[in-house]
Amino acid sequence: MHCSIIPPYMLRRLAAQRVPELSDAARAAKEALHHVPSFQASRAMPGPGSHPGLREPKPAAPERTVYDAKFTDQLPGSAVRKEGEPPTGDPAADEAYDGLGHTHRLYAEAFGRNSIDGNGLHLDATVHYGRLYDNAFWDGQQMVFGDGDGQVFQRFTKSLSVIGHELAHGVTQYSAGLVYRNQAGALNESMSDVFGALVEQFVQQQPAAAAGWLIGEGLFTDQVQGTALRSMKAPGTAYDDDVLGKDPQPDSMDGYVHTSADNGGVHINSGIPNRAFYLVATTLGGNAWDAPGRIWYETLTGGTLSPTATFGAFAKATAASAKELFGADSAEHDAVRSAWETVKVKLPGARRKPSS
Repeated sequence: MHCSIIPPYMLRRLAAQRVPELSDAARAAKEALHHVPSFQASRAMPGPGSHPGLREPKPAAPERTVYDAKFTDQLPGSAVRKEGEPPTGDPAADEAYDGLGHTHRLYAEAFGRNSIDGNGLHLDATVHYGRLYDNAFWDGQQMVFGDGDGQVFQRFTKSLSVIGHELAHGVTQYSAGLVYRNQAGALNESMSDVFGALVEQFVQQQPAAAAGWLIGEGLFTDQVQGTALRSMKAPGTAYDDDVLGKDPQPDSMDGYVHTSADNGGVHINSGIPNRAFYLVATTLGGNAWDAPGRIWYETLTGGTLSPTATFGAFAKATAASAKELFGADSAEHDAVRSAWETVKVKLPGARRKPSS
């Protein structure tokens, strides 16, 4: 199950550039695009799926190994830092090591999960993959990071939300196994954005109201007119650039994009459930990894979500999780239902009207 952070439509725009000053970026994008067919074929298949009857062992300390591919495509490469070893002095290797640890800590401390698979999976990452490689991906077993082309993208370990995003694909793989196509695929992407954002906020102990809700902040060079790959707060506003174009994400079903590209718009339409989570988190206030994170985590891992879930099915499942965790008359349950109504995803049953 290969899952990459950069959407193919963004790489195609970059690969089509003919100006000399973007030659390295165009060449790097073409190389990254070679991986897209294999990514999409593998991601279209469901992962191992959930095991609701399996008791997760108590979370243990992480077991991390960072490898260096030395600008080749050979995985995993040479080990450069193992668990407990001091920093290497290589920013990519040390950022990867720290990012793996931060993500492990979020799942352990906020959700009681023992690593990505719930059973203590060792966390491996390879840095310096390829030459000027414009992507980062989870290949079903480990993380892989490119260094970026230096003209549009910087090294992919610079963004903690990217590391958290890609590792969350592993959590989805070992739980709901959402198929990477159409609305289920957009939910797969959205779950990774949600938990990628939560990793950043958890590390900074940042409440929902103070967070930027940006995915991939810091990846772009100064030449790009944009702040991040995606905005959960305001989908469609993360970038507006002469080379990359304008962020195409809709913020509600009114703008839902019907397309056969991008596996049915998985990176585009994920903005809709992304905004729903943002609305729940900011409506409730406090820390997003508390009640909102628990609701989304329980929905993903509880064993009731179909691998081919639609937005409507997922919305219904989050409402059911909120009701089970906090009660039918709770602020949490109301916030979930209201968020989905705001992004125009229909939920069965009328909302309970407030008493006068």
